[in-house]
Amino acid sequence: MSAEPIRVLVTGAAGQIAYSLLYSIAKGDVFGKDQPIILILLDIPPMLPVLDGVVMELQDCALPLLKEVIPTDKVEVAFKDIDAAILVGSMPRKEGMERKDLLKANVAIFKTQGAALDKYAKKTVKVLVVGNPANTNCLIASKSAPSIPKENFSCLTRLDHNRACSQVAMRCGVSSDQVKNVIIWGNHSSTQYPDVHHAKVNLQGAETEAYQAIKDDAWLRGDFISTVQQRGAAVIKARKLSSAMSAAKAICDHMRDIWFGTKEGEFVSMGVYASGNSYNIPEDLIYSFPVQIKNSTWKVVDGLPVNDFSRAKMDATAAELVEERDTALDFLSQ
Repeated sequence: MSAEPIRVLVTGAAGQIAYSLLYSIAKGDVFGKDQPIILILLDIPPMLPVLDGVVMELQDCALPLLKEVIPTDKVEVAFKDIDAAILVGSMPRKEGMERKDLLKANVAIFKTQGAALDKYAKKTVKVLVVGNPANTNCLIASKSAPSIPKENFSCLTRLDHNRACSQVAMRCGVSSDQVKNVIIWGNHSSTQYPDVHHAKVNLQGAETEAYQAIKDDAWLRGDFISTVQQRGAAVIKARKLSSAMSAAKAICDHMRDIWFGTKEGEFVSMGVYASGNSYNIPEDLIYSFPVQIKNSTWKVVDGLPVNDFSRAKMDATAAELVEERDTALDFLSQ
């Protein structure tokens, strides 16, 4: 184990998602089984006592790859020379809160974190934004870190992607690894479009188009889409808490793919910078596309045929993102 440790920052580190996430990172599930890690845990001052408990637990796991854990409430400590940033912490929507108020609060948070990335982080840092509204928070962080390439920023739609894979797999009676190339288009919100027009299902060794495998177009264009769109709310209703375990797993999947690449012939969903894509998505958005990753660099899978049904859904979620972006940029300029 001669590799230099990499510095990995997790924000909102005293929260639920981080609690499910940190063990997997420290154990080597994300950055590799022979990659030593220094974990930096950032949270707000009132959460520091909780963070101390998390640090104790990480120590008590006795994980050989974990070289150091640094809890802090200071951005200059948290963002210093980091290789990867997983920005989980954000202002959650409270009851009676307008989306506009939520955006305003989060613009302030991600402007600060973007500026800290710009000032203290390595220019090669890979930044994953998880905190909602994730697409727009990611855009604000990127705009606030002009010296870091836009391609280094992405937001999490892998949870939605995994949800869509799982729904198709259950419907076909196969395990989820027998489903590939589902797509989440657009915003990580209830307007997102889970699309299986290009998905394949392995049925008894034969690769079959998802629409052929399921043979139920009404379900695929109706309940399937709404189930994936509303899944987060359904989990909260049942658990009285958010979907922390599945979110943590999706974060691990997303970051591992950035580090090690996607499988040949497969693509995954990721919120990335919309620029020069072949799908007529407005520029200057963080929009979820199908991507393939090689050498830690993502590339949008261009040129997939889009039918009228898909087009309308893709445009609707883009319209929501444009509106969110414009509202957020007004706050950013204030």
